Amino acid sequence: MTRKEKDRQFHIISSGQQSWETFCSITARVHEEVDAIHLREKKWSASELISAISLLSEQGVPLRKIIVNERIDVAHMMRTKGVQLAYHAAPPSMVRRTFPNLQIGCSVHSLAHAVQAETMGADWLLYGHVFPTDSKPGIPARGLSLLFDMVEHVSIPVIALGGVTPENTEEVMATGVAGIAVLSGVFLAQDPLIAAKEYRNKLMI
Repeated sequence: MTRKEKDRQFHIISSGQQSWETFCSITARVHEEVDAIHLREKKWSASELISAISLLSEQGVPLRKIIVNERIDVAHMMRTKGVQLAYHAAPPSMVRRTFPNLQIGCSVHSLAHAVQAETMGADWLLYGHVFPTDSKPGIPARGLSLLFDMVEHVSIPVIALGGVTPENTEEVMATGVAGIAVLSGVFLAQDPLIAAKEYRNKLMI
């Protein structure tokens, strides 16, 4: 595997449709194929998030791969890789000052927001949705041209999200993004491990 292939990031995001036990079971099977695991569960309590992260760690999933969405406190207490902030969350600069050991990702939906997030200290950007997706019904996809523009205007890694499949992964990577993120493509797949391997193989091309 070349340096370029190693640098291509593969993120997976929890579905919001599964119990923490099911999420952990799938993650334990696929984690060796992925670079980052986003725990995005808006309905889970802090206790449930902590239980899930503890179980993942017991099952051999490295904490350095786990990213907690929104819950900065949980990410800090559990010493995970970092936190993913939504557009309405605390500014990354404030998070950086208070929790200097956390890496910070920002979810962005426009070029202006992306530039602002980088200026305020984000380590990476999660941008989407690139293609139509069932998780965003009725909301038009933003497309590849906007993704390309974003990559051209920021220097931190951009991860593409939304409707990314093994079949269109090469097309997405051609924009210059650092990697892809998928939700249903792995966690809701008939065989999550086979699905994860298929995405990883596409990223190695």
